[in-house]
Amino acid sequence: MPQQTWLGIGCHQKIILQLSNKIFIWLIALACFVSFYSSFGSKLNLIEPLFFNRFLISFNQIQFYDFKTTYFISNEWWRLISPMLIHFSPTHLIFNCLWIYVLGKEIESFDGKWLFLILILIASAASNYAQYTFSGPSIFGGLSGVVYGLLGFCFVQETFSRHNKYSFPPAIYLFMFIWLFIGFTGFLDLLGFGKIANFAHLGGLISGIICGYLFQMYNNQKNYE
Repeated sequence: MPQQTWLGIGCHQKIILQLSNKIFIWLIALACFVSFYSSFGSKLNLIEPLFFNRFLISFNQIQFYDFKTTYFISNEWWRLISPMLIHFSPTHLIFNCLWIYVLGKEIESFDGKWLFLILILIASAASNYAQYTFSGPSIFGGLSGVVYGLLGFCFVQETFSRHNKYSFPPAIYLFMFIWLFIGFTGFLDLLGFGKIANFAHLGGLISGIICGYLFQMYNNQKNYE
């Protein structure tokens, strides 16, 4: 009996240790912490340093600083990626975290931690900058831009390799592309999904496709040598 208990504890510890070494688990944990800490973005003052632009709240109005002031004068460059940790509802958080788990587990296993981390940083920066560029300074956040970046990367990898590398059914890519298109039509707003950062999705997707193409070129070059 003592041996069985010891084996049970060891098994649980092994699982926890394996999960704690995964970047996608830490990303999900950080997003959950920020979401609950800020009451899903309702306490703006607490998470102001995480938004893309600096801002002040005066007389219940938000006054944004421009890009130059935020980044080149204040040197707050972490804001390029930190909005990915902000979520505005439990549904928003759960939806994105599930996708990060599904995609992150596959990419991190097949392509390694460093590539996955680089993809996160590039997709986050690209999606946030795209949203700012086309929509101006505003309150936005979420991991959905990163999700689209990871999907774009996986789509290119599986297209070039001509086999189901990540075990994702083609319907997943089709669904996300259709969801992106519907988002730009404004139909999701009418259904009560709220204002969606469509340009963040598009920016993340494009960055993921570019990264996937470059990674495939690198692999091809490596195979020729």
